[in-house]
Amino acid sequence: MIDRNNQQSCQQSTSPCGKGGICGSKEQTCCVSVNKIFDSAKDKDCLEDLRVHLCDNAQEVVDHATAIRCIGVEVLNTGISLDSVPFNNGFYQVTVRYFFGVTLECCVCGGRSQIVKGLCAFDKKMILYGGEKNVSVFTSDPDGNDFCADPCKLGCNENSTLPTVTLEVAPPISLDVKVKERCVPFGHCCMSCDSIPQGIRSRFDGEFMDGIGSVNVYVSIGLFTVIRMERQVQLTLPSSKFCLPERDSTPAQDGADPCSVFGKMNFPLGEFFPYADGDCKCK
Repeated sequence: MIDRNNQQSCQQSTSPCGKGGICGSKEQTCCVSVNKIFDSAKDKDCLEDLRVHLCDNAQEVVDHATAIRCIGVEVLNTGISLDSVPFNNGFYQVTVRYFFGVTLECCVCGGRSQIVKGLCAFDKKMILYGGEKNVSVFTSDPDGNDFCADPCKLGCNENSTLPTVTLEVAPPISLDVKVKERCVPFGHCCMSCDSIPQGIRSRFDGEFMDGIGSVNVYVSIGLFTVIRMERQVQLTLPSSKFCLPERDSTPAQDGADPCSVFGKMNFPLGEFFPYADGDCKCK
C-alpha cells in the first residue's frame, strides 16, 4: 500500500539542486531535529592556589608530612547553571563549578611515602549567546505511556526555554603545590565543607571538616576547556539513503592465542615518531 501523505511530502520537498525529490530516488530531503551551536568558547585557564579540602584521616597525614607533591588531578564533576542577562535578550551568564580530585604524595617519617586524596573547587563565569525561545516543550515518556498518568510525572520541563550547555574538559595539569599554616590567609576557596555535594563526598574515605589540622595544602592547576551553548532546532537536509552498517561483527573467541591476536596489531609508529607520516604540524 502506498502512503499518499508520505509520497506527497517527498514530492513537495526540494533538493539542493532545486529539483523535486521523489520517494525512492537518490536525491531527497528529510527533516531532522538536531542541536544547533549558537555560541562557543575555548579557554586556557591557570587556576592558582586552590585550597585542597582533606578528610580527617588525610589531614592527619598532611600535618606530619615533611614534603608534599601532587601526582594527579582529575575532574570529578561539574555544576552548571544559567541565568539570563538583563537587557540583553538571548544572552546568558553561565556559572560552572569544577570539582577536582587531587592525589597527593606525602613524605612521612622513616623515609616512607603515603598517598592521600583531596578535593578542590573553582567557580568560573562567562556570558554566551543562546537565542530566545518562548514556548513550552512537552515530551512523551516511552516508559510511562499512560493517558491517565499523574500530570506531575509527565515529560514537561519548566526550564525548556533555556538552552543547553555542553562542557568539554581536557585532563588537568598539576602546576604547583604549596603548604601554608592554617591560620595564615592564603589562596582561593569558593566553598566550605558543608556545601560539598553528597555525590562528591561518597568518593572519599573519611569526613570533610573545616577548621581541623595545622596546615592547608594549595595546588595550581592548568585547564583547557571548550564550552558550547546549544538549542534543539529542526533542519531540512539532503539525503540519499539510510545509514546502514557495512561490516559484520567479529565474534570474540574464548581461549584464543594472545600472541596471535597481538601479532595482528600494527606497530604504533606514530607513538614513537609523531611525524613519521610527513605531516609535521610544527610552526
